[in-house]
Amino acid sequence: MIKIFNTLVLFLVSLNIYSIEVLEVEILDSYQLKKEFPGKLLPVEQSKLAFEIPGKIKFIYVDVGDKVEKGQILAKLDDREANARLNQAKASYELSVQVFDRFEDLRQQGHISIQDLDKARSDLTIAKSQYEFYKVKLEQTNLMSPYSGIIQSRFLDSGTVISQGIPILEIIDSNYVEAHISVPVLYLNDMEIGNEYDFEVDGKKTKAEFSRLAPMSPGGSDSRLAIFKFNSFVNPGSIAKLNIKINKQSRGTWVPLRSLSQSDQGLWALYTINEENTVVRDLVEIVYFEDQYAFVNGTIKDGDLIVLGGATKIIPGKKID
Repeated sequence: MIKIFNTLVLFLVSLNIYSIEVLEVEILDSYQLKKEFPGKLLPVEQSKLAFEIPGKIKFIYVDVGDKVEKGQILAKLDDREANARLNQAKASYELSVQVFDRFEDLRQQGHISIQDLDKARSDLTIAKSQYEFYKVKLEQTNLMSPYSGIIQSRFLDSGTVISQGIPILEIIDSNYVEAHISVPVLYLNDMEIGNEYDFEVDGKKTKAEFSRLAPMSPGGSDSRLAIFKFNSFVNPGSIAKLNIKINKQSRGTWVPLRSLSQSDQGLWALYTINEENTVVRDLVEIVYFEDQYAFVNGTIKDGDLIVLGGATKIIPGKKID
């Protein structure tokens, strides 16, 4: 980025020897912008699980920290009543099937009316619906994992009588996490959804894909919420730092801030030693600065030697022998 030559140019003033540290100018066509934005890691999916029906908790098979698979039974209600109702509905359904078959035979023989056959068909449909309904109710006595994950919280214990919808467990996706980062629109213009970007999490370097962008700015700010997806599991709740590097097209060079002094109309001055070994005051504009360096453009050119100490180290117009 920057060429620094620890070159010492000596000249005599009032018989005293002074040393000047200089930097040779190399004009560049672009500079790299580096920024860091912190954010929080969140699971891609996080769900509070509850039974869809009321009842008494018979078993809870998992606890906090357990890994579970999609479709695994996590907890169970007392299912005696549900089983009894299902058996009753099954018996009614089977009886309705027999009655309907018999009525079909009787109708073919002309012993019953069409209305009687239609009534038997309707009773069969109702009985079948009841049977299917109570099969679902029995299934609902099992609380199953909607996806593979890790149990994050357990709210109740076995023996508790609950209403429907009361959370029993909380599960988080164990495959992926996302980083939610507030990024100024200025930098988003140079970022592309689908690309991977560098992150630091718990002191380790990793990458994440820029997956999507929230549709609105939070609180009317000039930033947008950018969401990055990690392809490996990292502990949710950790702080993730997004490190972006963007190349900007601009002609100029890097100089230490200590070589600059403020001038008029928003410009800055620095001092160079030209080809005639004379100290010259040049005016430059700061395009971008980072740490102790600034990227500037102005009247300087390739090969000029910038006086790093600025105005405190030289006398403008002085010829260096």
